[in-house]
Amino acid sequence: MKRTAAALWFGDLKTGDGSLTTHSGALEQTPYSFAQRFGESPGTNPEELIAAAHAGCFTMAVCAALTREGLVPTRLSTQATVILEQVDGAWTLTASHLEMRAAVPQVTAERFAAIAADAKANCPVSRALNLKITLDAQLEAAR
Repeated sequence: MKRTAAALWFGDLKTGDGSLTTHSGALEQTPYSFAQRFGESPGTNPEELIAAAHAGCFTMAVCAALTREGLVPTRLSTQATVILEQVDGAWTLTASHLEMRAAVPQVTAERFAAIAADAKANCPVSRALNLKITLDAQLEAAR
């Protein structure tokens, strides 16, 4: 299985800009720039996309494990926060923090914690990232 995306850039680093496009069309010439990456300008950036990929992959891994056990979640909500900071003078992704809130009828807190921990360690995006990955996964009342 292969997935593709493309980046296009015009101009210098600080005043130039570019766009990101995915083969699926989920991103279609989505703008990105230095100001969006290192400042607060609206738009996306590579780190935000990595956070989205990590949140999505982890959530699907939790759901897959629950499904294998005959459990059907009513809601799984994950936020991933990726940290970009200077390490030895180079911008480096250093950590990803996953925060999940889940409503899953008939699962014990202990079993849910074990499933979430396994998904954190073994979802494909976690395995691809050379980062410190932390997790805060909590069950909420099923709706």
